[in-house]
Amino acid sequence: MIIIKTPFRISFFGGGTDFPKYYNKNQGCVIGTTINKYCYISIRKLENIFNYKYRIVWSKNEIINKPSDSENPIVNASISEINPKKNLEIHFQADLPKNSGLGSSSAFCVGILNGLLKIKGVSLNKKKIAKLAIKIEQKILNEFCGVQDQIWSSYGGMNFITFKKQNKFTVRKLRITKTKKKNLEENLLLMFTEKQRYSKEIEKSKQKDIKNKFIFLDEIKKLTLKSKKILEGNENINKFGELLNQYWTLKKKLSNKVSNNYLDKIYNKIIKSGAIGAKLLGSGGGGFFLIYCNKKKQKYLKKKLNRFKFVNFKFSNSGSEIIYSKEN
Repeated sequence: MIIIKTPFRISFFGGGTDFPKYYNKNQGCVIGTTINKYCYISIRKLENIFNYKYRIVWSKNEIINKPSDSENPIVNASISEINPKKNLEIHFQADLPKNSGLGSSSAFCVGILNGLLKIKGVSLNKKKIAKLAIKIEQKILNEFCGVQDQIWSSYGGMNFITFKKQNKFTVRKLRITKTKKKNLEENLLLMFTEKQRYSKEIEKSKQKDIKNKFIFLDEIKKLTLKSKKILEGNENINKFGELLNQYWTLKKKLSNKVSNNYLDKIYNKIIKSGAIGAKLLGSGGGGFFLIYCNKKKQKYLKKKLNRFKFVNFKFSNSGSEIIYSKEN
């Protein structure tokens, strides 16, 4: 049996510039971090005495003989792509709910690929695993996703990622002092909107007529570079929070599905309750708000928004990793 632990991520700035249609023309960049919330996948070989080849336990319990019989498209595509040539039982668990803007789908994809490759006895580095996950989500499953989430899940850490022509990317650790990193961590909150959403339709609408949205994506890229300067330089960390508001305004211009009256009201209340800045994570449409609020004001903010649930988290440094491995 093997157990794979793969982190969820918080993307600070740059979402949308990781669409191939954008970065293959203008280059793109994102800045963000993985956090200490994870998905866990256990995989073990099955003896051939069972009258089925696969047992897949996720939100459903599937007993099947072909990967294509699974209702989970990532399971289907990953097993078909790796072809481990073994009967398998696969279990999935997660610290936080899916469809909430934390990159859970890509974490699941990277994690299961990492495990299946181990089962098969194949070793790939972080870059190759990320590229394989991108291939599965974009090329095989035809998802309208960017490419940052797969990279976060594979590499882990607080990074500045750049995307270049011919689908090339580079990952660089952010040069941030321990003090500033701690201040940033203490000033950030995750608040669940109580709304889960499927990102595919939102991302599809963002990429519709994308050339007409390059002007907004160019501005998003500028904000990403500004945030990098703030985090790596001597500027007041509160300016990072202020940029979140500018980013949220631009993000909503990419699609009318990013927000709605319900979410706008929540955002307005967040700001009125003492936050310097906020934005929805991931595609938008629901999930988690990332809130920048000075630590001394957080108690008041949580009191004003006590109908919502907050999640405590820390930044993490590790990407997808096998934390247990033992022959059956």
